[in-house]
Amino acid sequence: MAEAMIAGIIREKVALSSVIAASGPRLERGEELRDRYAIQTYSDNAEAAHDADVIVLSVKPQHLEQVFDDLHENLKSSALVLSIVAGATLAKISKGLAHASVVRSMPNTPAQIGEGITVWTDSPAVSERQNEMARQILGALGEEIYLQDEYYLDMATALSGTGPAYVFLFMEAMVDAGVHLGFPRRIAERLVAQTVRGSVDYYQKRDHPVHLARLRNQVTSPGGTSAAALYYLEKAGFRTAISRAIWAAYERSRDLGIDSESKPPEQVDSHPKE
Repeated sequence: MAEAMIAGIIREKVALSSVIAASGPRLERGEELRDRYAIQTYSDNAEAAHDADVIVLSVKPQHLEQVFDDLHENLKSSALVLSIVAGATLAKISKGLAHASVVRSMPNTPAQIGEGITVWTDSPAVSERQNEMARQILGALGEEIYLQDEYYLDMATALSGTGPAYVFLFMEAMVDAGVHLGFPRRIAERLVAQTVRGSVDYYQKRDHPVHLARLRNQVTSPGGTSAAALYYLEKAGFRTAISRAIWAAYERSRDLGIDSESKPPEQVDSHPKE
């Protein structure tokens, strides 16, 4: 995801490659990024972040404490910290870095081709200028949605952040079914990919908003093939499985770094109904 952000920032001309610095433990990976994007690379986080106006935290949650150790009280007071670390709250990041201006965000995999969607929020210390900087950076990855309440970030992690995994699994199952029917795999993959792409475009490019159930009904003739397939999916608990999977991802996101300052709203049921 860090590379996707570098590529998007350069592609959308948010910043010149010459002012972008990246830091990581693997020297060969740094050299690869330097050669590909003409950026500066380091193996020392503190050195890379020295005098930076924006510091992006793009690490696995279990590595965050090490980053805190490297950068604690080592950032410019005017710097903006932008985190894409799953589960890490604004309070946790701010305390770990001893720094007040923090943006927390959750992009997803399609950001790598500029087609992602990112939900984000910011701490009270973030200025209007810094807010706009964050918007431009995240906008370079695709669409962005700002939400004032932080508890939505764990929900976004489960729904859109993890969402591509659900879509890819569904597509994989469809492709395997096509192969089982007798299609060559390459043909099955092409049929499934264009079906998914076309269905999304058909939904998004309508003249007015329409409920997804209405679109589903349009391709479901009484007693037809779609009706037979949908009956089996409902009988197999397809909706419940998806709902429980997303809820499991939500709970895992909270476990990765949630604290008492980012509680869900009271109306959220702790056990989704079947």
